[in-house]
Amino acid sequence: MKRFLIVSFLLLSLSCLACGKGKEVRILYWNIQNGMWHDQGNNYDNFVNFVKEVDPDICVWCEAESRYVTDTCTKMKIPEDQYLPWNWDVLAARYGHKYVLISGKRDTFPQVITSKYPLRIVKRITGNGDDIIVAHGAGWAKVDLGKGQELNLVTVHTWPQKYAYKAEDRDASAAEHGGDLFRATEIRYICEETIGTVPGAQNQFWLMCGDFNSISSVDNAEYKKDLSDKAFLVHDYVRGNTPYIDVIERMYPGQFFKSTFSGRRIDMVYVTPALYDKITFATHLYDGFAEASRDPRGKAVNNFCHPSDHYPILVKFKVK
Repeated sequence: MKRFLIVSFLLLSLSCLACGKGKEVRILYWNIQNGMWHDQGNNYDNFVNFVKEVDPDICVWCEAESRYVTDTCTKMKIPEDQYLPWNWDVLAARYGHKYVLISGKRDTFPQVITSKYPLRIVKRITGNGDDIIVAHGAGWAKVDLGKGQELNLVTVHTWPQKYAYKAEDRDASAAEHGGDLFRATEIRYICEETIGTVPGAQNQFWLMCGDFNSISSVDNAEYKKDLSDKAFLVHDYVRGNTPYIDVIERMYPGQFFKSTFSGRRIDMVYVTPALYDKITFATHLYDGFAEASRDPRGKAVNNFCHPSDHYPILVKFKVK
């Protein structure tokens, strides 16, 4: 009996060691508000130091383009005065990322991926050129994690307004939930053009992240809306029609974590079951440089936050 217990203990120990083996991959997602407007006048030094401290292997930056003159809401001339997105390679090198690509870009609110691992773009998604428009654009990239492992990385930034894109009567459109309906069309198209094209995607590594500009029904204890409310359409579609798992919701059931200064959770990280099984940690970052505050000068000058009106999300997983 004693010998059996010793052998069982050794096997359990070896099993635990095996579970702990593997290479950790750290992904940082953040909507950095107007190309990190907050720190551009400081040569992005505080931003770079923050990224170095978090030490991500892959970053997804939303609103990754310079848009305003520092400390103002005066729009920059385009592209003469813009540092980003044209110099992301220079900026990323400062925090140790060699690979950079613009993932999704249709207007001046692109998503940019930077990485320690090789990247390649699969598809940039802006709409079908007819009746579907992806307002800010979306993208599908592949990250080579080594040993034959690839991460399919989908970046998203949907339409932000209550009214539909290019609505002639904005008030009437907002009253009819035009913005929610437009976003629902965007996310359906994005999913159909990415994970929906790959049979068996649930058994592959897929991660979709971004600013969805939509709340989720899983957080309705916070919002207290009717579950048929059109505000839930975007995430109801993802949950009901794709294999994606909401990482934060699954890891912290029944808990609410805001992703914006306004108190909503509209920034999400979704992964397939195959990748979720590899996740060891996920959290929002609220402190230090990431702590958000409204510009004290008020709406008369701008309505921006420092450093952003969104909070970063860090996810860690292990691969072989």
